[in-house]
Amino acid sequence: MSGGGAAGSSAGSGGSGGNSAGGSSGAAAGGSICTKTTGCTSDKPVCDTAANNGEGQCNSFKVLAFYTVYDQMPDLAHRSYSKEANGWFPSVAAANGFSYESTTDWSRLSTISPSDYQLIMFFDNRPTETAQQDGFKAYVEKGGAYIGFHVSAYNDTEDRWAWFSDTFLATGLFVGNTWHPTPANLKIEDGTHPVTQGIGDILKTSANEWYSWEKDLRQNPDVKILLSVDPSSFPLGNGPKPTEIWHSGYYPVVWSNTKYKMLYVNMGHNDMDYDGGTNAQLSWTFRTKLQDQMLLQGIHWLVGAQGPVNVVKID
Repeated sequence: MSGGGAAGSSAGSGGSGGNSAGGSSGAAAGGSICTKTTGCTSDKPVCDTAANNGEGQCNSFKVLAFYTVYDQMPDLAHRSYSKEANGWFPSVAAANGFSYESTTDWSRLSTISPSDYQLIMFFDNRPTETAQQDGFKAYVEKGGAYIGFHVSAYNDTEDRWAWFSDTFLATGLFVGNTWHPTPANLKIEDGTHPVTQGIGDILKTSANEWYSWEKDLRQNPDVKILLSVDPSSFPLGNGPKPTEIWHSGYYPVVWSNTKYKMLYVNMGHNDMDYDGGTNAQLSWTFRTKLQDQMLLQGIHWLVGAQGPVNVVKID
């Protein structure tokens, strides 16, 4: 992981200025009678059951994504992913009942509240300053929802936030990764879970650099593993280093710590033409329909949104 959780300017898909799209702003009044599971529509899919004297009110929800200023992210694959994500999320927001904003100002974590944003995401980094870390920890302990992607979970002996890696993510240290970025077949560990419903038994992914971790998540009773590398993917990666090619083993890819409203998703590293010297983007994370569906279902599950997700095709 490079860069830091240092404050930057609020930014959207262009890396400067603000970026918000889709949905209505926060908890817009819907006036509907609803329960936690029924009564709401796709534009306002979350029911506030305490509203209207207990009759309920359907609301949209707000999502805030944090990422590194593009020209400060030295890993071009991570920069490519953040740019792609900042284009894709606004395009699917309205159809799935949320408003989307992205920022490079990590200092906003210091005072963030679940009432401000019902879901926050880390694309390519995590907070490194104490006030930001404390603010994020308080946010998830108060019921705020979180999705982290790929390198947001990276840590080593010199770059550690013990609570985040050992308790929240439950991974311990980063151990290694595959290379080059390649697609994988992922086994659906629980097809009845709201995140994975309708995906099938195997999810064929876009290209990614896959991570391995110090701790065996299967041994943690608080961790719910949703997708893992299926053995049909082996050998995974093509090197050139032998350690970058996986021939066997168990590798979780998407999971939740059930003590929090959270998901970690290992996807988030596009393939780039490093070998050819052009540095051109060779793969796209958000052009795989079932993978996109899984992610949107994860968002809906975390915030308690009702109804099916709407996957918007991106050419």
